[in-house]
Order: sequence, then C-alpha cells, then structure tokens
Amino acid sequence: MNLSQLLAHFKTELKDVYEEEEVKSIFSICVEHLLKLKRSSLMMNWDKEVSPAEEQQFLLVAQGLKAHKPIQYLLGEAYFYGAFFKVNEAVLIPRPETEELVDWILENRLDDKSVIDFGTGSGCIAISLKKHGKAAQVTAVDISEVALQLASENALRLETEVNFIHADILNLEIKGQFDVIVSNPPYITGTEMEEMHQNVLAHEPHLALFVPDERPLLFYEAIADFAVGHLKEKGKLYFEINEYLSEEMIQMLKDKGFIHIVLKKDMQGKPRMILALRDEMMV
Repeated sequence: MNLSQLLAHFKTELKDVYEEEEVKSIFSICVEHLLKLKRSSLMMNWDKEVSPAEEQQFLLVAQGLKAHKPIQYLLGEAYFYGAFFKVNEAVLIPRPETEELVDWILENRLDDKSVIDFGTGSGCIAISLKKHGKAAQVTAVDISEVALQLASENALRLETEVNFIHADILNLEIKGQFDVIVSNPPYITGTEMEEMHQNVLAHEPHLALFVPDERPLLFYEAIADFAVGHLKEKGKLYFEINEYLSEEMIQMLKDKGFIHIVLKKDMQGKPRMILALRDEMMV
C-alpha cells in the first residue's frame, strides 16, 4: 500500500469522526512521526510504498482515531514550545494556550530565579522554562507518580535538569522560597463536562481535568495559600485559568492579599492567564 491509498483509508474510516481537512492534517502528522517524512515532502511522495510493518502501524492509528483516541496518545508524543514531549493517558496533552503561558513567563528573563510548577503532568511547563531559562532552578510537583516518571523521562531526553516532587497540592509541605510559582491545575466543572469532546472525556486523566461544581477554585486557592508563604519579595504567581471564572479568580487573589493582578487573554481573545503579585510592581 502507498501513502495515497493509506490517506484514502483514513478518510473512509474517519469520515464520521473528523472533517476531511482534519483527517489530512492528522495523516500528515502520522507520516512525519512514523516515516520521518516531513509534511513539506509529502506532496511529492504520495506514491511511496510502505512496508507491511509500517502499514500495520498506520492501520492501528486509524483504528484508534475511529475510537476517539487522541492522535498524541496513539503516537506517544505531543509537540510543545519547540520540542516533542512523551505523553500517555496518565497526563494531559499539552495545549497551545499553555505555550502562551510559558511565553508570558519567559518575557521576563528567569536568569537564576527559582521556579516551582504545580500539577506538572508531562513536565511541559517546567521543562520548557528550564530549557529556555537555563540558569533557573526549576522544581515540578505532581500527585501522580506515573506522571512524574514520564516527566522525568522527558526532562532527561530534552537534557534539562528539573527537581521532581511527589506531593498533593491540597496538602503541601514543601519548604523554600520561590521567585516564580506557576500552575495549570484542574479547573473544569462537572457542568462543563457535558460540552467536552469524547476523545477528552474517554482518554485524558480526569484527575488533571475536573473540579467539583461547588468548589471550582479548589486547587487555585491551595496554591495561592502556598504562594502567600513561599513567594520571595517581588515574586510572581502565574495561573492558566478557566475562561468563565476570571472574575472569581481575581476576587479570590485579592482576598488572599495579592494587590497587583494582571488578566491576560489568549490568541482567541479568551481570558486564560493570570499573573498576581503581593507587592506593587510594574510588570
């Protein structure tokens, strides 16, 4: 079977799951991952024959996609901030809006600053901050030992030194002072769950996604409390947030003594990031 025939198979199998343009894009990702053939070269290689073993890999991916499994889990990796991170169903798939959060943090040089990332998952935030702020001392925390093992593998593969800690955000006993505290914690309510795509609900870890309807800021409150006692002078607290809870987030941070709060919109114009300081400082 050649690549043109494989694409036709993908279109047939996935016509009830994805739009045709999405299928083409996903197929290009598969070709780049499985055959190491750049997307720019695909147009000139439609007649390229694949081996029986390679054909079987493509067919298995199509089968998984038909069952609503995300392409990143099927291929075992996701692209984030200029690098490929290993992922599995124990961690969230890194999102583009989280890249914007990393970019925001890196706008101010990290130099030799101390950073801690809560709910690190694949390690994408912590590792990216270390990779692009080489002199920073970066710590990453997660409640999942499986996630921490994967994050450690990513750090090793991407040649970054990150200190990983197994801990529960809701019961923190971590000591030390930090220049930057960052987190993209669980923030999706049960009500919002009904609107989510099946490939997220069925495969991404609920532990990293959902919070009770009655306490949607549960993890943010715990991290903000930690920040009150562990942020250095002029230290910064960054969050990725639920776009529907920005006003509640601002009020919660004010109630905990943060006096300089910046709400930032993502590329789609949604309020998705917050920066908070406990002292007056232009940012």
